Amino acid sequence: MKHLQLKLLAALIGFLPALTGCGHPSGVMQPVPLAAGTSTAQVDMLVATTRQPSGDARTLFNGERSPKPSMTDVAVSIPPKREAGTVQWPQRLPPNPATDFAVTRVKQIDTIPEGRAWFRQHIQGGHALVFIHGFNNTYEDSVFRLAQIVHDSGMQATPILFTWPSRAQLTGYEYDKESTNYSRTALEQSLRVLAADPEVKDITILAHSMGTWLAMESLRQMGIRDGHVNAKIHNVILASPDIDIQVFAKQFVELGDPKPQFTIFVSQDDRALAASSFITGNVSRLGAIDPSKEPYRSRLEKAGITAIDLTKVKTEDSLHHGKFAESPEIVQLIGQRLMTGQTLTDSNVSLGQGVAAVVGGTARTVGTVAGAAVAAPLTIVEQPVRTRRPSGREVGEDLESDRKSKPLTQ
Repeated sequence: MKHLQLKLLAALIGFLPALTGCGHPSGVMQPVPLAAGTSTAQVDMLVATTRQPSGDARTLFNGERSPKPSMTDVAVSIPPKREAGTVQWPQRLPPNPATDFAVTRVKQIDTIPEGRAWFRQHIQGGHALVFIHGFNNTYEDSVFRLAQIVHDSGMQATPILFTWPSRAQLTGYEYDKESTNYSRTALEQSLRVLAADPEVKDITILAHSMGTWLAMESLRQMGIRDGHVNAKIHNVILASPDIDIQVFAKQFVELGDPKPQFTIFVSQDDRALAASSFITGNVSRLGAIDPSKEPYRSRLEKAGITAIDLTKVKTEDSLHHGKFAESPEIVQLIGQRLMTGQTLTDSNVSLGQGVAAVVGGTARTVGTVAGAAVAAPLTIVEQPVRTRRPSGREVGEDLESDRKSKPLTQ
């Protein structure tokens, strides 16, 4: 049965190039020198990982699990001529910084004090961004994606990447999911160390796809241990969250109070989430809901969660799964609005014309209600919902109306 499910998954998402990122050479982590006079931008990031070292300077880390987390200082050069929202992968090695994304510095960091020293050298207003990638990503995939997001968003924050052990294989869904569970304590500890630094004023977590599960599980652990999430974690942004709605409801409650400001990016045409829903029992994924419909709208609003519907936003992503990073307007929204703690429904938020065309025209927003986070969206799972099988045929599916959610600590 499991083999059949994997074959069906591969057939459903027959767009392997879009999902696996093939079409570019691997092994781009070997630093290249910048020629004198080269006009490029540079993104410096701190990379924490639970991946196993590969022993090869071209890849640094593979998709296997390491019992000991590692930290690395990485600098990525970004070429001047490129379309916003794109990662300019080299067609051959070594990369040419004038035309390609290129790694220009790699330095291992062995201790927490060294990591804190790095942060102080790269601090930007005391704001920290922690990015957590999704399913089917190599180490270099996640490094280049974060570099693109930071550069295109114009955010004034210190970028930190947490990359977990993904085998970067289409048939590795279950392995990847277990790797997120393997990594949740390491991410929780990383967030605690970051929050303990007096130079850090606030932290924004930006997680994508399966990485949203890891983010929620780590925050949930923190909430269970301390009764609430660390106060310096101001914003949690979940992009295309690959999370069972019922499970998210429990996770959200177990964060405790007060909670960070939550923003979710959803899209009903997300093909990757449709496949994920199919292989996990046809339970709706959080990233595929329509937040304008009940019961989602009222429950999200009551919980203080902002939902942004990107269904009509067009990008080059054939899976419709990476819109948050590939739409120039949305990635700028993350950097210039959400990173500064402004919600899209605040009356004092003045959106630029380009962003307004996306948010006001093709994306709907669900407002937040200050101070209402204690009423978690548990009853989202208590109403009949309609799920869509990957073939596109709709089927009605009643969820258990008498299902009760209780904290795991009880």
